[in-house]
This record gives sequence, structure tokens and C-alpha cells, in this order.
Amino acid sequence: MNKDYLIYKLSDEVKNSCKIPKEDFTKYGVKRGLRNEDGSGVLVGLTNIGNVVGYERGEDGVPRPCEGKLYYRGYELNDLVVPLLQEKRFGFEEIAYLLLSGQLPDKEELQAFKELLNENMPLDHRTIVHIIDLEGSNIMNILARCVLEMYTFDPNPDDISRDNLMRQSIELIAKFPTIIAYAYNIYRHSVQGRSLHIRHPRENLSIAENFLYMIKHDDYTELDAHMLDLLMIVQAEHGGGNNSTFTVRVTSSTRTDTYSSIAAGIGSLKGPLHGGANIKCINMFHHLKDAIKDWTNIDELDTYLNRMLNKEAYDNSGLIYGIGHAVYTLSDPRAMELKKLAGLLAKEKGREKEYNFLKLIEQEGIKCLMAHRKSNKPACANLDFYSGFIYEMIGLPQEIYTPIFAMSRIVGWTAHRIEELNFEGRRIIRPAYKNILEQKQYIPIEER
Repeated sequence: MNKDYLIYKLSDEVKNSCKIPKEDFTKYGVKRGLRNEDGSGVLVGLTNIGNVVGYERGEDGVPRPCEGKLYYRGYELNDLVVPLLQEKRFGFEEIAYLLLSGQLPDKEELQAFKELLNENMPLDHRTIVHIIDLEGSNIMNILARCVLEMYTFDPNPDDISRDNLMRQSIELIAKFPTIIAYAYNIYRHSVQGRSLHIRHPRENLSIAENFLYMIKHDDYTELDAHMLDLLMIVQAEHGGGNNSTFTVRVTSSTRTDTYSSIAAGIGSLKGPLHGGANIKCINMFHHLKDAIKDWTNIDELDTYLNRMLNKEAYDNSGLIYGIGHAVYTLSDPRAMELKKLAGLLAKEKGREKEYNFLKLIEQEGIKCLMAHRKSNKPACANLDFYSGFIYEMIGLPQEIYTPIFAMSRIVGWTAHRIEELNFEGRRIIRPAYKNILEQKQYIPIEER
């Protein structure tokens, strides 16, 4: 049998073997996507790390929309971000300390923690050679493979004691920016024919500054660095239920090694319905800038957005990227923070007209989506709606948008892994799937 035909035949047979009637999910009480019928998430665990609030339950138990809140170790995100903006200091390292330990550091602890991170930022020469060997590959895949390779350099890779988990976590947080920067520089050289620069991280810079230095040398402003630092903070953690963190917790519950678990989280985050959504948003924005002649004309914009929702325009997906979230209803606190940051950066970069157009797309996109749904269920802009625009204003290429998300979220992943392996009564995470296929009698191969 022709091999190409065999692949086609196998693929064609999948059409039938994968058919499961939608009504059967309701019949058997299946929580598709681990979501309840009212849209809330199925409770599968407890955590002391992040808290994502998108709705409130009344005495009747019915979830009701509310303004979104995000808490890191009990502190509301806005309360952590505002002082950093006011004091004009870098805070990602401070937030990493908080998420890992549960406590805000004092000045001495924070300085020692920063020094520890800086000491661990340089890469083993074998890892650098490995990145060069993988030139041209997807940077998220390079990141995952480098993480797996770190297992072979670790003197105690399978040790899941608290001390060893913390050591591994700090090394991963420190090395992610360097791996991503080097991988992009090699990609830029091999694919785009540009000069190859491998800049070693500097001891006196924050993680955000060091990342920009390794990518752009001195071609960035102080505001660029602060914006990246704050963007990393709002992406550092999002509860135990987001897909990539849940992936890390599921794999950690098997007591596998840290590197295998984190590589699995990277694979989850890479997906366009998760960490890859920021690219979808910025590409849509560029399209709308070309498609809409008058960026202040609401009627023209609404007409086009409705065509998008009807699968008649743009990519015919029926989606307005960046609008809507699985948990948040009235607002996404991360998007609210990034909206303010985007405004500050747009003013410095002379891109206020584009920023105002993006805000109008948010406003009208929500209105059009809710009308299209014919539902009172509210929608809001999510994190990805503004993050791509901020990356672009800083001058960062799309190839590293999602890797930067990973560079931020590694803090949350490692915090959740440590918690998963250290709370009392832990068990391997093992939900159930019900098989609805009727039993079959075996047919000997001569009779088939």
C-alpha cells in the first residue's frame, strides 16, 4: 500500500473515531475544559500563591460579574505595581522573591536575592553551543530543549527536597532571559543574515535591563526597561488553573524532575490560545490600521468588527483577538495595568494616535462581541490586547513575545511546583474520562 495513501486513510478514519455527540457531555455531567455550566472553573485544588477573581457568588451560589482582581500571595496586583511606578524602580526580582517565599523581602534580602539571580544568569558553554546548533528553530522549542538539557548539568536533578527545588527555581528564573536572548540573536543571524552578538549579562543590571541589553545593546530607554519590568510582573503568576501552570502542577504531582515539568509548561504556553495570543492581537491591530480609513470613525470600525465576528473579514475566525477571558468578566486587572503602561510608552514614542485607536478597538470590540453573542454576559479586554503593542513600542521582535511570557511566568510555575510537592496529603492528579464506545468482539485478521 502506498505510504501517502495509508496516512490519508488513517487520517480519514479519525473523523469517525473521534466523533462524540455534544449532548453526551451534558448527559454524563462532563465539565468540558474543566468548566462548570455557569462558566466558572471546576475546583481541583487549593493554593496560597495566586488568586484570580473574575466573579462573585451571592448567597444563592450563582456567580455574578465583578471587576477583576489578581492577588500575589494575598497582595493585590495594583498595590504592588503602583509603588514601583512611583518610585521608578525595578520590581520583578522583588515579586519573584514574594511568589517563591510568600513574603516581601526587606532591603538586605532583596539585594542578596538580586545578586544570586545575577550570579546564575550566565550560561554553561555547552548550553550556548546547543543553542547555536538549533539555529532557526522556534525559540519556544529551543527554550524547552535547553531546559531539558539543564537536567544533564545538574548534580542533583531528581532531588525534590525544598532546598534543591528552590536552587533549581532560582537558576531557571535567572537563565531564561539569557537563553531567550541568545536564541533570538542566533536566529537573527542565521535566518535574517544580521550580525551575531552574544553579550554576557551585566552584574549591575536588573533582569529587564539585562534582557534588553543582551537583545538590543544600548538601544533602549529607561522607560523601555521599566515597562518591560512591569509587563513581566503582571505576567509572572495567574493562579493554579491557567493551562501552563496546571500542566506544571499535573506533571509535578508525578514527582518527575523539575526540568521535565517546566518543559511541559513551556509547551502549553506556546499554544495560540494561551501565551501565543499576543501575536494574534498585534497582527490584528496592524490589519485594522490598514482596513479602517478613519481611526476615529466608530461606525466604520463597528461595521468591520461585525464582519470579523461574522467570519467575513480578516482571518475569518469569527474572533476579535484580545477580547474575552475564561475567568474575568467586567475587567482583567492585568489589561488595566498594561493599558496605563501603554499610554505612558506611546507618549514617549510619539504613537498616541495608534494608542487611542487601540483603546477604541477595545471599547467597540467589547460592545460588538456582546451584541453578537446576544447575551448579557460581559466581556473585557485581556492581557494580550495591550502586551503586543508594548513589546512593539519597546522595539522587540514578535519571535520573542511568547518567550518573554515564559520568562515572566517561570516564577509562577516554579512557585506552584514547590507548593505541589510540599503540601500535606498530596496525590497524583488523575481526573477521569468516561468511555462511551460499545464493546466490540475481536475479529481474527484473516476475517477482516
